[in-house]
Amino acid sequence: MVGSIKKSGFDWFSRRSMTACALIGLMALSACKSSEVSSSDFVDNIQPADELYNQALASLDEGKLSRAQKKLTELDQQHPYSEFSRKALIMQTFISYRQASYADTSAFGKRYVALYPTGKDAAYAQYLVGMSYFKQIPDITRDQSVTARAYNAMLEVTERYPESEYVEDAKVKMRISRDQIAGKEMQTGRYYMERREFLASISRFREVAEQYQDTRHIEEALARLTESYYSLGLANEAQAAAAVLGHNFPDSQWYADSVKLLQTGGLEPRENRNSWLAGVDTKIKKMPAGFNKS
Repeated sequence: MVGSIKKSGFDWFSRRSMTACALIGLMALSACKSSEVSSSDFVDNIQPADELYNQALASLDEGKLSRAQKKLTELDQQHPYSEFSRKALIMQTFISYRQASYADTSAFGKRYVALYPTGKDAAYAQYLVGMSYFKQIPDITRDQSVTARAYNAMLEVTERYPESEYVEDAKVKMRISRDQIAGKEMQTGRYYMERREFLASISRFREVAEQYQDTRHIEEALARLTESYYSLGLANEAQAAAAVLGHNFPDSQWYADSVKLLQTGGLEPRENRNSWLAGVDTKIKKMPAGFNKS
């Protein structure tokens, strides 16, 4: 009887153990299957590069810029080193510019130039970078940092791609940018003059006279220098500034006003070759005729 009971208990325990082992085996198989990795876990619906590119072109033709940009982003992600990726990047630059997303325009354009500096669209990419800054040039009363970036970006176009079709317009944008920067200096200088802070105003007007002779502000800058120096009692410098103004712009109203101012103190314009203004006079004379009228 005792032996019978022991055998029965052993059979029960064996069956329970076998069942548990089977369950563990099934769980292990299930875990192994779930740990298998395929490319579909990371990228869904990979499409050929040319197909994505053509879809982007079609969306662009239909005026669906956001959809075109989405397709180009997919192309760049799925085929980052393909020829179509290069084409996609210049298209992204163009579309961002069309959408007035100037930060993106600059980012895409700079990336294109960095990756393909000798590519056939490199000059265009650099030009769009310049235009992205140019379109953001603020009012003359505000900080002109973005204006300086516009100038530098367009300068890159003229220096790196001198044979490109964008050079002439880049030069125009450079002149406008320089004029804007000079205008800001003049605006600040006049502010100091109104406060009778003549040393500060001279600093601003001198910057224009020395660095921005090729802008329309040069005549006023020389006249304001005459006035600021005269107000400080620096007669020699006031006369020298008026003389440079008269040498280069004898018919200017600014010159006529400067002469009248000096005459109130019994003075007249007088050249001073030892003054820093002599260098300004030389630089202006080297400029093309009518340069400051642009």
